[in-house]
Amino acid sequence: MAAKTKVGIIGCGNISNAYFKGCAAFEILEVVACADVDMERAIAKAAEHNVKAYSVDELLADPEIDIVINLTIPAAHAEVSLAAIKAGKHVHEEKPFALTREDGKKILAAAKEKGVRVGCAPDTFLGGGLQTCRKLIDEGWIGTPVAATAFMLGHGPEAWHPNPDFFYKVGGGPMFDMGPYYLTALVHLLGPVKRVTGSAQISFPERVATSPALFGHKIEVDIPTHIAGVMDFASGPVGTIITSFDVWSHSLPRIEIYGSEGTLSVPDPNTFGGPIMVRRAGAKEISEIPPTHSVEVGRGIGVADMAYALRSGRPHRVSGDLAYHVLDLMHSFHDASTNGRHVEVASTVARPAPLPMGLIPGRLDD
Repeated sequence: MAAKTKVGIIGCGNISNAYFKGCAAFEILEVVACADVDMERAIAKAAEHNVKAYSVDELLADPEIDIVINLTIPAAHAEVSLAAIKAGKHVHEEKPFALTREDGKKILAAAKEKGVRVGCAPDTFLGGGLQTCRKLIDEGWIGTPVAATAFMLGHGPEAWHPNPDFFYKVGGGPMFDMGPYYLTALVHLLGPVKRVTGSAQISFPERVATSPALFGHKIEVDIPTHIAGVMDFASGPVGTIITSFDVWSHSLPRIEIYGSEGTLSVPDPNTFGGPIMVRRAGAKEISEIPPTHSVEVGRGIGVADMAYALRSGRPHRVSGDLAYHVLDLMHSFHDASTNGRHVEVASTVARPAPLPMGLIPGRLDD
């Protein structure tokens, strides 16, 4: 085994633990440092995981660190990623890729100019659930895909989240918070989207927190909280998506793909596993399909995929181009509603390559 790829994490919030754990599962990766604007938080997290505690500038200046995982708040994603790219680091971000298309383009352009790679969560489509679904589609289990549906409906995070305000500001809302999981899964399964339309609204201009720590705290809502969209995939299917923070209860599936020879029920794209259900034409009932790929993976598999790709020169699957296409789609739903028209999607991306079967745990390439 060649020397490990050294990784540094910027942003020591709750999600960082998942990345520390997930990266440790891959023999190619070694997380060596973490940083945060709050130095005390960085020191505490470093002690918890036995790594170095740095300021952000110190981490970016460390010549041993090859990949930076950017776990900052969405409003800081572009600034931190651009700084890391300038320092010559490869970057893997948490979603969303950026708040605006303009910032997303800046990240892609800067990475190309510097000769480094960028990627962005979610990497859940590399889990056994969605990889099995991809294999079923590619092998024709449901025939030719003709349509898809995706639903993410709930009543917002203010009942439980310790700091829910940002969910209702620019860069938040159900589309930007959870949409990346659903849209990335759909692009992985069906390919890029060429045209969208949609309707979006702010159903309630004010939300009230009900968690014990913030009970009664009022939140002004600045972004749509219920978005219904229609997608025309370049490969032919028509997709429907609804994301909402305004629904108390529902009985809708998360994702379903409808084909000429059957229906595929896709597991929760916010997880790496889950039940995979197929009902082929003529069957009396739907049947569960066992996973063809490992579900024993977690956040960090996208970072590992980038590290292997850097060694071999192959494209990495959790790419900046994929993340930008998803960002473009999310804005396009809002634009379509605002302007009352279809939006031709300017960006595109190739479907990420599927993972091979039978991988040794902790490896993605031979």
